[in-house]
Amino acid sequence: MQTITPPSSIAFIGVGTMGAPMARHLIKTGFRVSVHDAFPGAREAFVHEDCKVALNAMDAARGAAAIITMLPTAKDVRQALFGPEGAVKGATKASIVLEMSTINAQESRIIARELDAAGLRMVDVPVARTPEHAHAGTLLAIAGGAKHDIAEVTPILDSFCEQVFHVGPQGAGIRLKLINNYMSLVGMLLAAEGLTLARKAGIDRAQALKLLALTPAGRGQLTTNFPRKVLAGDIKPDFPLRMGLKDLKLSLELGDELSCPLLLGASARTVYAQAFAWDRADQDCTAILHLIEDLSQADADLRDRSNLIERYDDLTHS
Repeated sequence: MQTITPPSSIAFIGVGTMGAPMARHLIKTGFRVSVHDAFPGAREAFVHEDCKVALNAMDAARGAAAIITMLPTAKDVRQALFGPEGAVKGATKASIVLEMSTINAQESRIIARELDAAGLRMVDVPVARTPEHAHAGTLLAIAGGAKHDIAEVTPILDSFCEQVFHVGPQGAGIRLKLINNYMSLVGMLLAAEGLTLARKAGIDRAQALKLLALTPAGRGQLTTNFPRKVLAGDIKPDFPLRMGLKDLKLSLELGDELSCPLLLGASARTVYAQAFAWDRADQDCTAILHLIEDLSQADADLRDRSNLIERYDDLTHS
């Protein structure tokens, strides 16, 4: 199988905060890069770079082995690909699209289908980490697509990514990226609530940070308790859910006393209280994972998907 390596031509559409350093890494790696951005200032930043500055996406895509879109919204992606001067009009049938934006997951699937109808392949490859990592070339690629397509574009991703995670078929990349961002953003709110509660309680922030950095509260359950308990199949109670509910109530009482709103805590109390109805109150606190799976009917969804796949296989092999 052939891969896209330097000096292949790459169209990079969307050279903003994240896209600009990514495009520069491609240039340094030896790819022939054409950049385009709807904002003149973003284009002008590449005037003195060793690349082509295209006035539209169609021009950028001409002769490109790969077309990268790194844009703010699905509307921007659609305009860049399918607009009057869109990349599809300049692409060849051999071109592959790397859609790297963080957009609605369903829109990503629709765009992939429309590209397929136009004779073009697409992989969804959003990235994780920050602009600092983009400049350092140490982003994480979260790739969804056919195995051979991901292999074909991996040399491109290696230019600005520390690791490439192929997480499943087309659509899996953007889904996992949204899950990552959900956890990150909710975690920010949790950290803000905790530090505010500490401040209102008269606790020195430096001391609070010093302690929390040494506990699962600060280090995160995914890297501490979850791997050794629920993800290892062990829900024998080190600390049962019923005691977790008790401590949540005590923490919320402290928040009320100090007039400190704990919005996540109030929602968490409602969920932890469900442990009794689902006969999980005496299981380990990490069994909150199973409780959420119960409430979301995750097992039933998996069975339904498995049955659909089996029926599809039967139809396609009959």
